Amino acid sequence: MKEITGNITVGQDKRIGIVCAQFNGVVTDRLLTGAIAQLQKSGVQDENIVVVHVPGAFEVARAANCLANSGKVDGVIALGAVIRGETAHFTYVCEGATAQIAEASANGPVPVMFGVLMTDTVAQATDRAGGKSGNKGAECATDVLEVLSIEEQIDQL
Repeated sequence: MKEITGNITVGQDKRIGIVCAQFNGVVTDRLLTGAIAQLQKSGVQDENIVVVHVPGAFEVARAANCLANSGKVDGVIALGAVIRGETAHFTYVCEGATAQIAEASANGPVPVMFGVLMTDTVAQATDRAGGKSGNKGAECATDVLEVLSIEEQIDQL
């Protein structure tokens, strides 16, 4: 029996793209900082990290898909923050972003990690962007390296 487990310390030769929404920048900037710090800690070289800034969470998916299909990166981290307001806009942005990022990850050439926060309040978002609930950006950085490691091991079966 063979078992495959990802290794998150194999970032030395990896090229990682990060797509980060500018809207709700007080949150997304912290997600981005966490992702970059974790990639560096895992051995990804600065010259192998590309950051793409997009207007908002809905645009994250398109840029992530373009980056994933570019052949220039081994994995993508999609970061954004959607905070509930008084209209249905929240629901439509969340549903659209989720479906499009999931499609890019499931069917694209490289893994795309989902780091778009969808919260009721700014406090909940900041808790997940380096506050008491950790940093989803850093988690996505760890996850993309782990998935890449798993895929490499599957290729060697």
